[in-house]
Amino acid sequence: MKQLIADSGATKTEWRVLDGGQVKEASTVGVSPVYLKPAQIKKILKKEVLPVAGEDVEKIWFYGAGVVGEMKDALVECLVECFPKAEVEVESDLLAACRALFGDGEGIACILGTGSNCCWWDGKAMSATAKAGGFILGDEGSGAYMGKKLISDYIKGFVPAALAKEFDRQYHLTYADIVSKVYREEAPSRFLAGFSMFISEHRNHPYMRTLIRESLEEFLTRNVVRYDPRRNKVGFVGSIAEAYRDILEPMLRNAGYKLGPIYAKPVEGLVKYHAAK
Repeated sequence: MKQLIADSGATKTEWRVLDGGQVKEASTVGVSPVYLKPAQIKKILKKEVLPVAGEDVEKIWFYGAGVVGEMKDALVECLVECFPKAEVEVESDLLAACRALFGDGEGIACILGTGSNCCWWDGKAMSATAKAGGFILGDEGSGAYMGKKLISDYIKGFVPAALAKEFDRQYHLTYADIVSKVYREEAPSRFLAGFSMFISEHRNHPYMRTLIRESLEEFLTRNVVRYDPRRNKVGFVGSIAEAYRDILEPMLRNAGYKLGPIYAKPVEGLVKYHAAK
């Protein structure tokens, strides 16, 4: 059976086509009805995914952030229109993390990318899922969360002068620009997460070290701790988890947590999971 697997975050979607023993790849922007209209999604599918996957896909597994209710229905309609022969399953990015990290085993599955989330996985189903809250109410430890902390400090004048000067040199953003992008334009979480590179580039500055560490600690204390991490392995997927692995792993050990895998992208684990089914 020819399968199409999608792992979609707010910023980027990784696509994999399983056709017998062959695997084909494609990458697009984040395909989410939260940020994109159906016409935009269909355009991406037809232009960038369909030429790679072909029209004879029989099964689609789409894992995405914030895809629930009417938004889920809209995404299913887009996929069915572009791949009329396929049976479509749309699931959460958190389920993708569970299957990629632990397969049919047990563990605490965490996402640290543009956004963040975590849950307990018993090998078959998720339970006691923490509510992510999004970049305004939650998403602790994520790229958007760190970007929000940086921008908040920047506009209040708390970023050290040398860093603020370098920030100005790279981005040329006025206060009006920032307010417009956060409160008036599409995908504000992507905008905030876009400062992850700047944070990473200056990670050795004391200010940045504190920002990164406090953000990760908030993710652990406000989310992971509820799942008894001293008894169960804690695994992570996402660009932030991978980028700050050297900070995250000692933090977990010092707290007495059991370490699981850390993957930048869950899609390869998903390929193995679905290929074996």
